[in-house]
Amino acid sequence: MSDKARDGAFDDWLDAVADGEGYYVECGNGHGWLPPRRVCPDCGSRELSETPLPDAGEVATFTEVSVATPQFSADTPYVTAIVDYGPVRVTGLLRGVDPDEVEVGMPVGIEVGERETTDDRAVVFRPR
Repeated sequence: MSDKARDGAFDDWLDAVADGEGYYVECGNGHGWLPPRRVCPDCGSRELSETPLPDAGEVATFTEVSVATPQFSADTPYVTAIVDYGPVRVTGLLRGVDPDEVEVGMPVGIEVGERETTDDRAVVFRPR
C-alpha cells in the first residue's frame, strides 16, 4: 500500500476486498449498499448487516477508455466496468481480457490492484 493518506471507510473496504472478505451492507428488506452506511436510503432501516460479496459478479455495462486525463494517461487503454453483485453494483477496472472480448453478463471476480499512473489502489475485476 502506498504512503498516501487513507480514505477512511473506502480504504477499509478495499482492505476487506484485498483480504478476500469483500462485503456490502444490507437491511432486513434486502436493500444493499456501497459504500457502507448507517441508514438504508430506501427504507430508513438502521438495522444493517455486513453481507459477503458473492465470489463472482456479472458485468452490467462497460466502456473502453482510450484517451484519459493526464492523471491516468499511462493507464490507457483501459476498460471501466460496472458489475452486479446481488443487490449492489461496483465500479472498477476490468483487466485480464481483451477489450474486444468484454461482454455484458460476463462473470468476473473482484480484487484490489493499482493504477499504472498514480499507483493508487483501485477495484479490479478479472474474468472467471
